Amino acid sequence: MQHTARTARTARTALAVAAVLTLLTASACEDDSSQAKETRAKQSGYDKLVKKQPIEVPEYSSTRETINKWIKTWGKAGAKGKLSYVYLQNAKGEYGYFVLKGLPVSYCALGTPPSKTESNNSGGMVNVPLPAMDGTYSDGAGACNTYYGFDATTGAYLEFTVGMNQSFFLFDQPSTLPEFSSASQMGPSSIEDTDKR
Repeated sequence: MQHTARTARTARTALAVAAVLTLLTASACEDDSSQAKETRAKQSGYDKLVKKQPIEVPEYSSTRETINKWIKTWGKAGAKGKLSYVYLQNAKGEYGYFVLKGLPVSYCALGTPPSKTESNNSGGMVNVPLPAMDGTYSDGAGACNTYYGFDATTGAYLEFTVGMNQSFFLFDQPSTLPEFSSASQMGPSSIEDTDKR
């Protein structure tokens, strides 16, 4: 009996101490800086607006439809070997084209993870860079505007850069737009070559 009463008192005391510590910790952690006040004001304003003007739930997503069409065009088994027609425009407004097997790929696209997470000496986690497929390290900066692919009929490697007044347009079939009608062949394959396939 005495033991049970003592256990109950100890439990109540522990709960009281925990409650006091929680209050002290909460008040000690309360950031009273002007930046914190403005952050709280911003959150409070946002909460009021959400309550008064909740965002409508869409009944249909045209964005998801477009993504699904992209997947059907380029991501299904039937897309293997599908040709892409890349039209380039230079600063003078002149057009040229490549015919590639599959999509052109940016140098920023990687087939392996660029980094891994490891614990450091102080118990935290850090991202550690991993070497690329060629065994070298690179941050990839400046390479995202360089694209490569393989010619549709010869399999020859092709590379092009966009930016600096050069842009490209991609189609999954030869374009019939008038501005592309005079585009010059820039790779081994012509549109006529691929029409025969």
